Amino acid sequence: MTETQHHATAPEDRIPLGQKSAYAVGMLVNNLQAAALPAMMVILNIGLGMSPILVGIIGFVPRIFDAVSDPLMGYISDRTRTRWGRRRPFIFIGALLAGVIFAAMWQMPSGQSETFYYRTFLTASIAYFLIYTIYATPFVALGFEMTPDYHERTRLQAFANTFGQLAWLGAPAIWWFIANKDFFPDEAAGARYLAIWIGGAISLLGIAPAIFCRERQTLAPSTDDSDETEGGVLNELFLFFRGVATTFRCGPFVKLCLATFLVFNGFMLGTSFSLYVMIYYVFQQPDTVEGINSIAASINPLSGYALNSFDLDSAKSSAGGLNFWFGFLTSVATLLVIPFTGYLSTIIGKRKTFLITIPLSLVGYGLKWFGYNTLHPYWLLAACPFVAFGTGSLFTLMGSMVADVCDYDELDSHQRREGMFGAIYWWMVKVGLALAGLLTGVLLEVSGFDVNRGILQTEETLLLLRVFDVGVPLITSAIAIAIMMTYELTETRSHEIREELIRRRGKLSA
Repeated sequence: MTETQHHATAPEDRIPLGQKSAYAVGMLVNNLQAAALPAMMVILNIGLGMSPILVGIIGFVPRIFDAVSDPLMGYISDRTRTRWGRRRPFIFIGALLAGVIFAAMWQMPSGQSETFYYRTFLTASIAYFLIYTIYATPFVALGFEMTPDYHERTRLQAFANTFGQLAWLGAPAIWWFIANKDFFPDEAAGARYLAIWIGGAISLLGIAPAIFCRERQTLAPSTDDSDETEGGVLNELFLFFRGVATTFRCGPFVKLCLATFLVFNGFMLGTSFSLYVMIYYVFQQPDTVEGINSIAASINPLSGYALNSFDLDSAKSSAGGLNFWFGFLTSVATLLVIPFTGYLSTIIGKRKTFLITIPLSLVGYGLKWFGYNTLHPYWLLAACPFVAFGTGSLFTLMGSMVADVCDYDELDSHQRREGMFGAIYWWMVKVGLALAGLLTGVLLEVSGFDVNRGILQTEETLLLLRVFDVGVPLITSAIAIAIMMTYELTETRSHEIREELIRRRGKLSA
């Protein structure tokens, strides 16, 4: 099949602006917490002195629970029937609870031991992610089923992701805000204050999709198998695990998961090193680490750490400024990339759009290598527009393509399983994020980075930090491009699948 045959969107398949806006507010909440968590977790290492390995474990362990809770929540919401729908009650309750827990998890006192911070934050993180699943999984599924139209799905994702991108505009200022000595005595105090505001936003804004969006009528939860309504809990568990296995056997879906896993989490893993590179390489003083070490040795050859704090505060401040502008300009560029992606995909198709936008992001990663310049630090900003093509196009396209996969799946399963597909898709993303956090700690150890050395990091360490920052997303994105070259659900094929489903069970109306 080719992607040159286009189909007009029927009026009844268009989503009203009010519902699009409500869903976009929910996307803002989703991005807000996603942007805030990794930015604030930096304080566990730099602010509270926790080992990077322990920080990585804190980021990874909750995803073990997600491995069960996300698909289970998707399965439950797929099979739930209430007068308010199968998604909206969970969205409402989940948003309220998640906001409260987010605010509470950062209220840690200063001056405690590393063990105290580790145990407390690990427990709180597990609780938060379990509760947030109640909101996030039905919310994602709701977006998949708000329209059956191939192009309107992309328009919804583009609209919602454009609005949700506003959260990333403020994300680069998080470190500057919580580390600002004019506002707070230390980073932990800043995080405690900021968490209250973010938690409040999650609770108040997160309920908007539950109140204003409408679900389409859906199929009965059972299939053609006569024994699926009997058997109680054991049979439900059997159906759940069978559903998970069936989802992983869906070829187009697996390709989407792998591509997203590689592009997004490669980007996140690389970005984890950016602040370190800025502080300890770009803004090091004097000009070279060898100069610092020679001065330190002349003062006290036995100590090795004579200049632990030599200009470190200045480097942190300067890096905070550069990090803010890099993140801010990338987010601004992403705001332009998202609607462009939505438009382009209606012209040439979703797969071909992916194969244009992601290679452009590779150019951005390459430019970062040259942008890390100690004499001209702000050369780094030249990479922003190109990097934005990766972060901006990915979820706009993938959210729409997973919705197409749900139609593809219905041909075989005779069920609408948006919850299960959405849960597993985003679980794969979150597992990647957790692995990125874990690998950040491991790779920091591999690089030889030692927070106790202050500005006195070795040349080998600084080189490896830059290699990890730039090389990881370059490699992972290139692999994702190769995978998506074989993706098979074109516009023509998706339209054929929809027509077949309509002949089988009629249209699903709002």
